[in-house]
Amino acid sequence: MSVQMVLLPVFVLIGLTFFLMFWMVTARTKAVKARETSLKDIALGQPKYPPRVAQIGNCFSNQFEVPLLFYLLIALALPLRRTDLFIVLMSWVFVVTRFAHAGIFVTTNNIQQRSLAWFAGALVLLVMWIYFALKLLLLI
Repeated sequence: MSVQMVLLPVFVLIGLTFFLMFWMVTARTKAVKARETSLKDIALGQPKYPPRVAQIGNCFSNQFEVPLLFYLLIALALPLRRTDLFIVLMSWVFVVTRFAHAGIFVTTNNIQQRSLAWFAGALVLLVMWIYFALKLLLLI
């Protein structure tokens, strides 16, 4: 499997993270300028942003939770030469679940739908880790 094929889903997921980061910064800046919150209210990281701004910020923060296990898996599998078509396909499925999760998070924020998207991604990632571990430990 080519390095580019393995890393493309990683780059797409990182793109989502940067998009959310810039959106969060913009939303936070607008909230301060519109006096919906003050610098004093947020100086120590207190959650004093308006709900919509907090929603975007929480979605951004969420990109540093479960996706870290995905990044770690790829960072280990690539140099160990344990990437194959299954890993690439599952990577894309994981990335799609992350986009679905983020999309739900920043729009309707329907907890049931968001939880389903999160769980689907977590399940895909678990399968990827089991597959990787078996390939590595059984040398297949």
